[in-house]
Amino acid sequence: MTKIRLNGIRLHDAGQSLIEMAFIIPVLLLLLLGAVEFGRLAYFGIEVTNAANAGAEYGSQNAVTAADYAGMKAVGLNDGSDIAGLTATATHSCLCSDGSSSATCLGSCPSGARMLEFVQVNTSVSVNSLFGSYFTVKPYVLNGQATEKVKE
Repeated sequence: MTKIRLNGIRLHDAGQSLIEMAFIIPVLLLLLLGAVEFGRLAYFGIEVTNAANAGAEYGSQNAVTAADYAGMKAVGLNDGSDIAGLTATATHSCLCSDGSSSATCLGSCPSGARMLEFVQVNTSVSVNSLFGSYFTVKPYVLNGQATEKVKE
């Protein structure tokens, strides 16, 4: 039996590469879409954390800005202004340097201990998956949190 060749390729092997490519292209596209989704979520996660850091840095400037909850929240939301649906909350707490807690920042610490002030900003956003319309994928909730010691 004589094997027929066309441009150096045996004819009965001519479609093998095409079939292999047809099997591998969907796998490669799925990997590519997964990488895009992962990168997108990483971007949103970084932005949410940076927004919390910006708000906490504003609040840690001094005792006046530490009590400015609306200002800390506004700075955090302004830093993450490119993220739709971003929410922020700000809190202010005090702790005595000896580890005992103080009920209010206006209270006093035992003798020899100093009052330490802290601000905390929490940010959150709900991000829909790129595949949410095709599958029943719940939105991802990304949270950011930053705590800073108030400068004296």
